[in-house]
Amino acid sequence: MKPRENLVRLKQFQVNEKKRQLAQLDMMIAEFDRMATELDVQIAAEERKAGITDVNHFAYPTFAKAARLRRDNLKNSQSDLVQQKKTAESLLAEAEAELAKAEMLESRDTRLREPEVSARSAMIG
Repeated sequence: MKPRENLVRLKQFQVNEKKRQLAQLDMMIAEFDRMATELDVQIAAEERKAGITDVNHFAYPTFAKAARLRRDNLKNSQSDLVQQKKTAESLLAEAEAELAKAEMLESRDTRLREPEVSARSAMIG
């Protein structure tokens, strides 16, 4: 195996890894969104049951307060994941560009080697 072939395989692996990371981030963002939506529903149900929607009211349900805090934490984590996704997308673009360069070098080397191989086989044959 030629050194350029190794380089192409390495770059392909890096691209695949970046794509996997992006897919994982997308799944986590969607899961956090789903969980936050469920918490919103639970908060609304608890507020209806208590008849109090003012968070600062002394009788506001403790569960609703805790659920709000949890939901806010999920939303913050989700926004952090969105930032990570943007970074991962730019890293993927870089990795794809490097892969394209490596593939072009490999194809160029292959084209350059073909005349040498045919010339050698003509000499031997």
